[in-house]
Parts: sequence; structure tokens; C-alpha cells
Amino acid sequence: MNLSFFDQFTSPCLLGIPLILLSMLFPALLLPSPNNRWINNRLSTLQLWLINLITKQLMTPLNKKGHKWALILTSLMMLLLMVNLLGLLPYTFTPTTQLSMNMALAFPLWLATMLTGLRNQPSISLGHLLPEGTPTLLIPALIMIETASLLIRPLALGVRLTANLTAGHLLIQLISTATTALLPIIPAVSILTASILFLLTILEVAVAMIQAYVF
Repeated sequence: MNLSFFDQFTSPCLLGIPLILLSMLFPALLLPSPNNRWINNRLSTLQLWLINLITKQLMTPLNKKGHKWALILTSLMMLLLMVNLLGLLPYTFTPTTQLSMNMALAFPLWLATMLTGLRNQPSISLGHLLPEGTPTLLIPALIMIETASLLIRPLALGVRLTANLTAGHLLIQLISTATTALLPIIPAVSILTASILFLLTILEVAVAMIQAYVF
């Protein structure tokens, strides 16, 4: 069977049923469940510290009324973080390389944010479409540009996450294929490409964490 480099981004199937939902839910099984004990094990303590740190970073720019979004935003970031990191393991599938999934996460949250802003603070929300001090001749053009940038924001979020992870996985597969192919022919060059592969893997771990935070 001929395989291409893009076969790694195909959703695994069992009896014709896509297993992408199972791939998304599996990372949650790796997290320890909290209990009512004051003193837990080290893994639970580390998990609580990480969740507290993520929540603090996400909620600091928001006011007190916006803190009601803490649970859904922290859960989304933990999901993306675990899925992105587990996708770097060999023989695994990364659901966040699918544009359909990323758009399904980005569009509802973007729409909820827009509707909440228009309901609670309509004047301030509409005021973002026109910067203060804009010349009169540029007002129609700027309103159209800001409206277009606002509408394509969920698409930009989904495409950015998909493109970064897809490019990283393709580079890792290309360099790993070159490493194994050059090993019996030119061992010195193979060792050099292996070191580049190691550095690229570290970079991809950082990209997986940064893209979860950016999203």
C-alpha cells in the first residue's frame, strides 16, 4: 500500500466509523480526578497548580464580570494543550490538525463573545469598528475593513492552529524519513539530521503549548 506524508492527518476509523471523538476524549482520561482530600498525590497537586496558572493567565486581562468564562476557557486550553502534546507521540493522531474541528471550537465561542458584547455593551462593541480620530474620508473604508477582520477572526484562529501543527508534523516526518534513509548510506549526515530532528521536536512541543494559549 502506498502511503503519503498526509496520511498521518487522516482520522482513524474503525468499521467505517471515525474515531476523532475518541481521540479528543482520551487526553481527559490521563488527568487524575480530584477528590475531597486536602492532601493529594504529587500528580494531582501539579495538575491543580497548572490549572490555576492557566486560569490566572487567561482571566487577568478580563474584568470581574468576565471571570464567569473561566471554566470554559480553561477547559478549552487544557483540551488543546493535551491533544497537541499527545499528537507528538509516535503512532498517534492529532485532532487539532483538522480544520473542521478547529472551526467547530472557534466559531461558537466567537459568536458567543460577539453576542454577549452587543447585548451588554453595544456602543463600546460597535465603537471598535471605528478608531477614534479617524479622518472623515476614511470612515467608510475603515468600517468595512474592521468588519471584515472581525468576521474572519474564527477562520483565522482555526487556520492558524491547523497550519502550525500540520507544518510541524510534516517537517518531523520528512526529517525522520531522511534520518532513517541516510543511516546505512552516510551515518555522519544521519546523525546530523537526527540532532536537527531532536531540536525540531523541542520546538514543536513549544509550538503546541503556544498555539493552545493563542487559540
